[in-house]
Amino acid sequence: MNSKIREAICLDRQPVAVIRTDTPPEGDLLSFPSGARGRCLVSLLAAASQGHNAVIQANTTGCNGGKVGLGFEPMAPEPMAQILSTGGPMEGMYYKDCPEHARCYIESLPHIETKPYVVFRPLDQLMDGEVPACVVFLANADQISALVTLSNFDRPNQDNVKLLFGAGCSQAVLYALCDSAVGREQCTLGLTDPSARLHLDKSLLSFSIPYPRFLEMERKVEDSFLTKSLWLELRKRIK
Repeated sequence: MNSKIREAICLDRQPVAVIRTDTPPEGDLLSFPSGARGRCLVSLLAAASQGHNAVIQANTTGCNGGKVGLGFEPMAPEPMAQILSTGGPMEGMYYKDCPEHARCYIESLPHIETKPYVVFRPLDQLMDGEVPACVVFLANADQISALVTLSNFDRPNQDNVKLLFGAGCSQAVLYALCDSAVGREQCTLGLTDPSARLHLDKSLLSFSIPYPRFLEMERKVEDSFLTKSLWLELRKRIK
């Protein structure tokens, strides 16, 4: 499907449909080899936004954080609490100031029932019968401003977008998958994880939307600020 939002915000990348399935997907799909180590799933997400299809399984996710971020398994507190903070035998990441705070983060992570395959598919290549769990935009600051504003356009409350600490794949995928699973319609701003940003263009952040909410937002484009003079002036510098 073609996205009205994408056209309105002059996004040169495709929104990425995230599909969880029990059936092996067909076709020519990007994937990491089984047992690969150190491969960041954000690179596959970025590739999907540029027209490629990708498939991930637990055994092709060489990063433990990636397995968590796609819902394949929960995060084990040890040794991750040490790794995320002050370290042990090796230097830690210092994303948390102590192991106790890192454990609190780990224990707060949501988890969903796993499926064997997660597919990243450009939205315009969505196949008949496929229903994504969520849609992920990779966008610059002006485009993010439009997505945030649109997500609040038809709601009386002001907390329709959240930004949570986490690994890049958790921010871009896991939180939206979990919201979709329980029917929650919040959007998630993400890819603020410095580790993940090494695999992403420096101008981009992620904006993830549970699929039913995405369809609602698509229907609101014509009635919103996206067709009015202020946005039309602002988007001249995006083109």
